[in-house]
Amino acid sequence: MKELSQEEWQSQLQQDENAVILDVRTEEEVEDGYIPNAKNLDIYKGQEFVNEVEKLDKNKNYYIYCRSGKRSAQACTILDQMNFANTYNLEGGFMEWEGEKAED
Repeated sequence: MKELSQEEWQSQLQQDENAVILDVRTEEEVEDGYIPNAKNLDIYKGQEFVNEVEKLDKNKNYYIYCRSGKRSAQACTILDQMNFANTYNLEGGFMEWEGEKAED
């Protein structure tokens, strides 16, 4: 796992053709807004979260975020333990996100 600042995360993500954005927040949190093209996998779902992660391509680069950066750090650790190539945690999480937000 690599901790990236908001600026680093956005800059690296824009240049990464092998990127996947993972949103590990709850469905209720996602309803308040999300980063476009993010795949939502709620880390609070425990084994169901792990089961969904197992279906992902381990060779992709995963940019992971939550509300504050704590759950996404946990998710990065889980993916790292499952031998995913690259995981990047968004420091400060979605609360500090200044990029384009999708709203319903």
